[in-house]
Amino acid sequence: MLAVNRIYAPVAVAALALGLAGCGNEEAKYQPKTAPSGAPKANVPDVPNVAKKPIKAGDAYTVWGVSYYLRNRVHTKEVAGQKLKITGWITKTNLPDAPECAVHEGGKGDPEGCNPPIPTFWLGDEKNSGEKDTIKVLGWASNYAQLYDAMEKYDKERDDDDKEPHLDTYWGVEMPMPLPAKGAKVTVEGTYSTTFTKSTKGTEADPIMGILSYLKLEFVEPSPELATLPGVERKKK
Repeated sequence: MLAVNRIYAPVAVAALALGLAGCGNEEAKYQPKTAPSGAPKANVPDVPNVAKKPIKAGDAYTVWGVSYYLRNRVHTKEVAGQKLKITGWITKTNLPDAPECAVHEGGKGDPEGCNPPIPTFWLGDEKNSGEKDTIKVLGWASNYAQLYDAMEKYDKERDDDDKEPHLDTYWGVEMPMPLPAKGAKVTVEGTYSTTFTKSTKGTEADPIMGILSYLKLEFVEPSPELATLPGVERKKK
């Protein structure tokens, strides 16, 4: 009899444990309750209707599209450090703000203490895009003296059939013809990155919108005005 008890004792213990485990531990069922009358209603805002902006315009990126890809971990490799095209409006240039000391013919150095910025224009998806929504384009002119010579050359050759772009003698790049001016719609080809390191004045950086290093420019719509520098009168067509 003792042997029988030894055999059935573990079974009895297991059964008792299972019985205890199930006793009083049933999962409570969810009972929905309505809010009492007069209770304040939650003020939940509507889901915003976010407009889908285009990433590209033909084979060129939009300003918003390429900068969005730059900030997006999934797409950043598609644009960062890549040669590509961006189409947009020239919303601003820094030519009108060139310091007088830097506006002179090429071959002459700027006087001591003259520290002009690099010639720059900004691309936006709209004519009136704010600067925070634009991309800097650099590398199309090394200094204002090169721009001075280009303006002189382009005005002399305005009526010639065989016009050639002015060559920036410092960077060895063919400068745009006509020169970039506010209000023009253009497609710019270049290398897109967060930095521009070509200048001896130091590195330019923009990790949010990026910077386009110029290679080539095509005009979609010309500017109503010619690009100019302080004190320089352009020949009107």
